[in-house]
Amino acid sequence: MGWALSPTLTTALPLAALHRALATRRPPRGLVHHSDRGSQYASAAYEGVLQQQGLTGRMSRAGDCWDNAVVESFFHTLKVERVHERRYHTWEEAHADVADYIERFYNRQRRHSTLGYLSPAMFELHAAA
Repeated sequence: MGWALSPTLTTALPLAALHRALATRRPPRGLVHHSDRGSQYASAAYEGVLQQQGLTGRMSRAGDCWDNAVVESFFHTLKVERVHERRYHTWEEAHADVADYIERFYNRQRRHSTLGYLSPAMFELHAAA
């Protein structure tokens, strides 16, 4: 999964996350990409990248938060475990801290009950074996 952080929400933000995911994960053609109904995901630029990569975009149903529950759960966890307990003085400080949380802790160390109490990195290793 890719991620990006920005002080403003424009199409450039999810595009940056998508490009990061494409570069690091190299998903197979035909993969289904789920998102909420934000206008950024419906933009021609975003849909163009999905199409160019052979990915299929699917948006959640209007008013149904359960369609995007995994992402909503992640953001809740990020806020509770990291962001709400900190006071950031600069944008760079916030970005570095969130990057550390996602890349070092959440993906590599934090155990997830839905993954059999493995970290996402360990789960992926076991699944590939």
